[in-house]
Amino acid sequence: MAQQQRQTFSPSTSLLQNFRQELVSHPPFAQMAPEAVDFFLTHAQQVYYAPDDIVQQPSMGVVMQLFYIRQGAVTGTRGLAEQMGGAFEYQAGDLFPVSAAVGGRAVTATYRACADTFVLVLAVADMQTLAQLSPPFTEYLNLRTTMFLELSRKAIQAAYSAQGSAEQTLERSLGDLASAAPVTCSPDTPLRQALQQMHQKRIGSMLVTDQTGAPVGILTRYDVLGRITLAQVSLDTPIAQVMVSPVYTLTEQHRAQDAALLMSRHGMRHVPVTRDGVAVGMVSERDLFAMQKQSLKSVSSAIRAAPDAQALKLLAPDLRRLAGNLLAQGVGARQLTALISHLNDLLTEQLLKLKAAEHGLDLSRFCWLSLGSEGREEQTIATDQDNALILPDDTSDELRERIRVFAHDVNLALADCGYPLCKGGIMAGEPACCLTLAQWRARFRHWIDQGSPQDLLNASIYFDFRALAGDRSMAETLRREVVAAASSTPRFLKQMAVNALTRSAPLNWRGAIDTDQQGGVDLKLQGTAIFVDAARLFSLAHGVDLCNTRKRLEATGPLMNLSATEFGAWVGGFEFLQILRLRLQLESQSAPDNPNRLVVAELNDIDRRILRESFRVARQLQQRLQLDYQR
Repeated sequence: MAQQQRQTFSPSTSLLQNFRQELVSHPPFAQMAPEAVDFFLTHAQQVYYAPDDIVQQPSMGVVMQLFYIRQGAVTGTRGLAEQMGGAFEYQAGDLFPVSAAVGGRAVTATYRACADTFVLVLAVADMQTLAQLSPPFTEYLNLRTTMFLELSRKAIQAAYSAQGSAEQTLERSLGDLASAAPVTCSPDTPLRQALQQMHQKRIGSMLVTDQTGAPVGILTRYDVLGRITLAQVSLDTPIAQVMVSPVYTLTEQHRAQDAALLMSRHGMRHVPVTRDGVAVGMVSERDLFAMQKQSLKSVSSAIRAAPDAQALKLLAPDLRRLAGNLLAQGVGARQLTALISHLNDLLTEQLLKLKAAEHGLDLSRFCWLSLGSEGREEQTIATDQDNALILPDDTSDELRERIRVFAHDVNLALADCGYPLCKGGIMAGEPACCLTLAQWRARFRHWIDQGSPQDLLNASIYFDFRALAGDRSMAETLRREVVAAASSTPRFLKQMAVNALTRSAPLNWRGAIDTDQQGGVDLKLQGTAIFVDAARLFSLAHGVDLCNTRKRLEATGPLMNLSATEFGAWVGGFEFLQILRLRLQLESQSAPDNPNRLVVAELNDIDRRILRESFRVARQLQQRLQLDYQR
C-alpha cells in the first residue's frame, strides 16, 4: 500500500485569491455568495495525495471531512461503485463523498488518488455551518445526496450477477451486450407462474412473446404494485391482461447508446433485443449505466423531479459533465448531440411546466417551438437559445401578452441554466416570435415569396423548427405547409443555394487546410454549417419533412439518385466536424469568444488528415449545389 503520510498545509493569502477564482467556476460555488465561498476557503486545508494513496475507505468509519479536488483525480471502487458495474472518477472541481458526509455514515467505496492530487478538505462540522449560511450550498448537497441514494436503491434492488467486463462502453452493439437468451412466457401464462419464475431466476422483468418468439408485452417488478397488488388482480389471471403492451424493442445491430436514449425518453428500465423480429436478449439500465458518476437515466430523472427553476439551474452543469463522460466513452456525434438535445429538451420542458403553473397558464393551449440546432436535435455544449411560440388564432391581446411575459420569464430562467439569450432576439419572449398560427403562416409565406437576404438568414434558423411542448398539432400543420410551399417555389430554392455558397470550406488551391493568421478555422461557419445548409435545401426541394441534418442527407440522397457512398461521405464529414466541436467545447480548448474555433496545429496527425478530408467532402457537396441550382 502507498505511503499514507500526508502533506497538509493552509494556503497563503496570495493563494486564496487563486483558489477563489478556481472555486467560482464550479457548482455550487458559482451560485454562492462571496462570503460563503470565503468561509469555505478559510476553513479548509489543502492536502496532497500521491498516486494510489487511499483518501477514504469504509474501515475509516463515519466520514468527518468533505473533499474538493483542485488538481488530479480520485477513483472510487468496490461498494456502490462495483455494484453499478464500474468505478466512479472524481475530477478537478468535484466534491465528495457528499452522500456519506451529509448522511453521517461511512463511505461504501474505497477512494484512491489516481494521480498527483491536491484537495481542499473541509470538516463536516464546518460543512454543516456553511449549509446554514448558504442556501445554494445546501441545495447542492441535497440534490447530490438524492441522486446517489437513488442509484444506491436501484443497485440494491437489482439482483444480478457481475458483468464479465467493466469496460462496457455505449458503443457496444446490443447483440454483444445481451448475450443471454431472455426469460419469456406466453400471453396465457398465469401471473402466479410468471412471478414465481421472476423470483426464482432473480430477474426484473418477464418478456411475453407470441408463438413465433416476437415480443408482444412485458411485465417488470415495478409494474407489480400498480397493475397487480393495488388493483387486486388474481394471480390466476393470464399475464396478457396486465402486461405493458406494445413493448419497445431494438435490434441486435443497435448500439448501447440507442437503448440508453430509448430508456430515458420513455422511462423504461428494460429493452428487449430482437433478431428478425424474434426476441434474442434483454438489456436493462444496470447493463448500460456503469458510468463514472452519473447516468443518462439518473440525470433525466433528477430533471423531471426538479421542484423549481433554481433546482434546474443546479442540475444544468450535470448535462455538460455527462456529455463529457459519454464523449470519453467514444459515443458518436449523432448519438451524443441527440443525447445533449434530449436532456436540454427535458430541462426546458420541466421549466415550461413550472413556469406555466406560476403564471396560471394552460400549456396545452399553445405550442413552444425549438429552432435552429435544437430544432434539428444537433445541439453542442456551447449553444444559445432559439425558440418561439405558436398561439391559437383566437388568442386575445390580453392573453397573448400574458403568454409573452411567461415566455420571457422562461428565456431568463434558461439563461440562468447556462443557455445564453439569443443575441438576435430569436426567443419566444420577444413579440416577433410569439405569433398566432395564421401570423406564422403569413410570415413563412413572405420569406418564401420574397427571398431577401434577411429572409434567407431567417430560413437558416426558423425553417428548422420542432414542437417541444404544448399543442404540437399546430407545429405539424405549419411544417407541412412550409415544406409544400418551399418545394413548389424554385426561385426560393435557388436563392437558398446562392446564399449557402457564400461561405466555402477552408481549403487552399493545393487542397491543404487554409487557416487564419493565427492558425485557426471556425468549425461551425466553415464546416458544419455547409452541411446543414445543403441538407435543409435538399429536404425542402424534395418535400422531405425532416429537420435533422443526418436524416435529411440520408433521405434525400437516394431521391437525388446518388450512391450510398457519396451521401454517406457527407454524413461522415458532418459528424466528424460535430465531434471536433464537442471536443473543443467539453475540453475548454476553444477561444472564449468563439467556442467553435480550432487551432489546427493542436490536432494530432490523424485528426488533421480526417479534418482535411471532411473539408474536401464539404467542397464536393457545394459543387453539387452549384450543379443542381446555379445552372
